[in-house]
Amino acid sequence: MSEIVHKELSYVLTGLFFRIHRELGRFCRERQYSDTFEQLLIENKFDYKREFEIRKFQSDASDGNRVDFLIAKKIIIDFKAKNFITKDDYYQMQRYLRGANLELGMIVNFRQSHLKPKRVLNSEFHSEHLG
Repeated sequence: MSEIVHKELSYVLTGLFFRIHRELGRFCRERQYSDTFEQLLIENKFDYKREFEIRKFQSDASDGNRVDFLIAKKIIIDFKAKNFITKDDYYQMQRYLRGANLELGMIVNFRQSHLKPKRVLNSEFHSEHLG
């Protein structure tokens, strides 16, 4: 039986997402959701980076990707404000996770009437702490 990855931190972050969704509603821009989220992170003294650039450790090191948020050097957060999440959104998160060698990312689409943050795991995650 496997454990839920970053269970406690994910739970707290999900609570913040629901708070933002309740306060701002469904029809704001990604930037407005991000600004509100950042304010909550500051108020709650989270370790985070906004618009963090992930550089791949390959020959194309100049080709970086920017993630909306990196929380506690553990979880990548990607905000969306569109009708639905696509496979491309999942593939993008997989690229982010592989590039950063992180295990968990979350895609949050605020346009949905019922907020359903999506957890995305990196199947290629490598940790020095694993057996």
